Amino acid sequence: MIDNDVVILSRLQFALTALYHFLFVPLTLGLSWMLAIMEAVYVMTGREIWKRMTQFWGVLFGINFAMGVATGVTMEFQFGTNWAYYSHYVGDVFGTPLAIEGLMAFFLEATFIGLFFFGWDRLSKVKHLIVTSLLALGTNLSALWILIANAWMQNPVGAEFNLDTMRMEVTSFATVMFNPVAQSKFVHTVSAGYVLGAMFVLSISAWYLLEGRNIEFAKRSMTVAASFGLASALSVVVLGDESGYTVSENQKMKLAAIEAMWETETPPASFTAFGWPDVAERTTHLAIHVPWVMGIIGTRSLDGVLPGINQLVDEAARRIESGRIAYTAMQRLRADRNDARARADFDAHKADLGYALLLRKVIADPAQATPADVRAAANSTIPNVPVLFWAFRIMVGCGLYFIALFGYSFWLASKRRLDTRRWYLKLALYSLPLPWLAIELGWIVAEYGRQPWAIEGVLPTALSVSSVSAGQVLFSLCGFVVFYTALAVVDFFLMRRYVRHGPDGLGIWPPGEAHA
Repeated sequence: MIDNDVVILSRLQFALTALYHFLFVPLTLGLSWMLAIMEAVYVMTGREIWKRMTQFWGVLFGINFAMGVATGVTMEFQFGTNWAYYSHYVGDVFGTPLAIEGLMAFFLEATFIGLFFFGWDRLSKVKHLIVTSLLALGTNLSALWILIANAWMQNPVGAEFNLDTMRMEVTSFATVMFNPVAQSKFVHTVSAGYVLGAMFVLSISAWYLLEGRNIEFAKRSMTVAASFGLASALSVVVLGDESGYTVSENQKMKLAAIEAMWETETPPASFTAFGWPDVAERTTHLAIHVPWVMGIIGTRSLDGVLPGINQLVDEAARRIESGRIAYTAMQRLRADRNDARARADFDAHKADLGYALLLRKVIADPAQATPADVRAAANSTIPNVPVLFWAFRIMVGCGLYFIALFGYSFWLASKRRLDTRRWYLKLALYSLPLPWLAIELGWIVAEYGRQPWAIEGVLPTALSVSSVSAGQVLFSLCGFVVFYTALAVVDFFLMRRYVRHGPDGLGIWPPGEAHA
């Protein structure tokens, strides 16, 4: 039987390290293109102020980049330490995008970040701008390949199970690359990172204006942040619609859990703006519905059906029964490779083999499962509904707030009034943590909503862990928490120190010098 303690601790360790790592990655994504924008203005206008803006925000980018690398490298090692069977079962597919990410994107970043910092006096303006742009491109390519790998976990296309090797193998790498889930996840995720980068610049610049320091520097920085942030915030909402559509196509249970939709509604389904999901009773108390919205978002039609949780559980039970036929046939084929009837049974039901593996949580041999075991395994396909329900709504609420804030900032910038409203500057400053909150909640929705699957419909999370003891995982978990917390604290104090020094305190902006 499966050791649930090992599964829980392994999941907790990977979740914590991923959430720590994701404190740094989105800011790197957002700041990289803002640096390129500021330096492009410097190259076009020749005004020294834009060069110094690029250099100052580049210092903060560099600190964050280093922390992102430190927290990210160790994550991949966990596939070997804590998720050995996962690596064995799907490594041929999952490992390829990660390898390309290292060769193509990480090396690009590592090369050009050095040239960015040390090439100001060695390269021409145009050449240095090319360096900065390639650095930004590298950070985004890194996100692309990682999200291609992650999207395959959500929608495993371009691969199939090989009965001879007992592993998933690539059948079409182009299909893996152009996975529609990967496309929607990439644009949605990087846009969220751009919002974070813009909010970071906006908030810190607002603090300088409140302090009466670096006025021209701060106003120009806020202008760039307002424009970039508004475009990015609008993109997140528009591209979030595409993400919702792909989820409705490939992960119906995740969408039903986000909506706490227990029963299939008459199309077009409504959106639950507020409610209190009750898992025990399988109902949502105090629900406030907005007619048609979810049906249009999820199916892009007025007659498309979005199945409810109860109906999806019934469908899972049917697929588990089908998968048991494939599982039994696989056992027969392992004993006799020439069993033609077993081969035919397996080929007819192999698409549901992963569902039969869900039974391993409740019984050692899926072939011996009772109807009660099948129902228990089917019920396990329901993720944590209240967590997904509220995480999604808080994330969406933050997104709408960002549009309003950046929209107002853009209007103030166009009127040259950024420094005339102290209440606005305080609001911009205090809004700094919100993009991090929204991004972490978005990652929870994406990954927690996939449970109980490590690979959707293919490999349950409970079967993916390594053959280690709970004590070993707990020891490494504690080590990671201590190490990552220390890095987060170091990053916070370094950022705080350099922000408080400001461009004038760092010598980037000589005190009393006027810049136009």
